[in-house]
Amino acid sequence: MNFLLTNDDGIHARGLRALHATLSDIADCLVVAPEREQSAVGHAITLTRPLMVRQVRENDTFSGFAVTGTPADCVKIGIKELSAVPVDLVVSGINLGPNVGIDVIYSGTVSAATEAAILGVPSMAVSLDTRKHDADFSFAARFAGKIAEFVINNRGMLAGIPLNINVPALPEAEINGVAVTKQGRAQLVEIFEKREDPRRNTYYWLAGETFIPDRSETMDSDTHALKNGMVTITPIHYDLTRYDVLPALRVSVQELFSGS
Repeated sequence: MNFLLTNDDGIHARGLRALHATLSDIADCLVVAPEREQSAVGHAITLTRPLMVRQVRENDTFSGFAVTGTPADCVKIGIKELSAVPVDLVVSGINLGPNVGIDVIYSGTVSAATEAAILGVPSMAVSLDTRKHDADFSFAARFAGKIAEFVINNRGMLAGIPLNINVPALPEAEINGVAVTKQGRAQLVEIFEKREDPRRNTYYWLAGETFIPDRSETMDSDTHALKNGMVTITPIHYDLTRYDVLPALRVSVQELFSGS
C-alpha cells in the first residue's frame, strides 16, 4: 500500500514524525507537508505564486518533500506530481490540538483530508487534544494505524468520506472508548490584542482563544465525546448544501419571482 502523509503544523512537526514511524510498518509512506506551520488556513490553495518544493533530509536520509504552500496544496501536488505510484490513502496529522466543532471549518489538517476525498482518494485527519509541545503522540499514532487499515478495507463504504479523528491526551488506560460522532457546534471566541509598531502604526494580534461549548450540544457530538475522554471518529463531507431547506426555498423563490 502507498500512503501520502501531510499536516498543517509543518514538515518538522513531532506529530507527523510519530505518524510516519507507525504507518511505515504497514505501508510505503511519502511525506509531503508545508515547509512551515499553516494552522487554521482552512482549504486555501495557492494561485498567485509558484509552489516551491524541496527535498528534506534528516540524518542524511530522505524524509519527505517540503512545500511552500498550504495542506491542500500538499495533497494536490503530492498525488498529482510527487508520488510515483497511485496513493491508496492520505493521512493528515497528527495535529497538535483538537479539531472539533466549528474548528473543523478552519482546520488545515482536516482540509488536507477533504482535498484528498475531492481527488477520489480515501483519507483521514488525526488530531490530539492538547497544545503542549511535549505531548505524547504514541497512542494517537497507533490508533491512526488501526483506522488506516480499517479505511483501506472499507473503501466502498467510505468513498468520498474523510474521517476526522480526535484523540484525548490521556494515558491509554484512561481513554473511555471510541465514539462515532457528528460534528458539534462548539466554537472558539477569539481575543485580539491591539498594538502599535515603532512608527505608531496600529496592528492587531490574535492573542487568546476561549473554547465555548454550544448549549444545544448533544451527547453524540465530537466535542461532548472528546471532553468525556473518548476517541471521536466523525465522517465529514465537502458538500455544504442544506438539503433540508432546498424544497421550501425553491417554492419561496418561485413565488417571489412568479409575477416578475
